[in-house]
Amino acid sequence: MATPTPNPSAPFMLLFRNTGPENHRHLSPEQRQQLVIRWNEWFEGLVTQGKAVEGQPLELATRTVSGTGGSRVTDGPFPESKEAIGGYVKLMVGSLQEATEIAQRHPGLAHGMLIEVRAMTPHCHLGVTTLSGTAAVGATAG
Repeated sequence: MATPTPNPSAPFMLLFRNTGPENHRHLSPEQRQQLVIRWNEWFEGLVTQGKAVEGQPLELATRTVSGTGGSRVTDGPFPESKEAIGGYVKLMVGSLQEATEIAQRHPGLAHGMLIEVRAMTPHCHLGVTTLSGTAAVGATAG
C-alpha cells in the first residue's frame, strides 16, 4: 500500500490588528496574565507542530515613508493606529482554510483583536523577486 503524500505547506501571514493597550485596560492583572499564558501556549503549540515559522509583536511607534525618493517621512503612532498591524505570525500550512482555523483559535479574539489571514505569494505583480537566506519557498517582495 502506498504511503499518502503529505499536503504541501504554503506560507501564510496572520496579521494582528486592534492589539494596543487600550484593548486590555479593562482586564485585571490576573486576567492579563492568563491571556498572555494562553497566547504563548497558542503560539508555542504552533511552533511545536511545525506550523508557525516566526512571530513578533510590533512597537506602537511607527514611521511612514512616502513620496518620490521617500521625501515624506511621518512619525506616529497615528489616530488610526487601532487598525494598524500590531504583530504577525508566519505560518507554513496546507491551505487558507487551515490558516483560518488556526487564527480562529487565537485567545486575543475574545478581547477585540482582529486577525487578517493572507497567503504569501511567490509572484509579485511587478515581477520583483528577492530571496531570503532561509526561504526555500521562493519568497518575493511586492
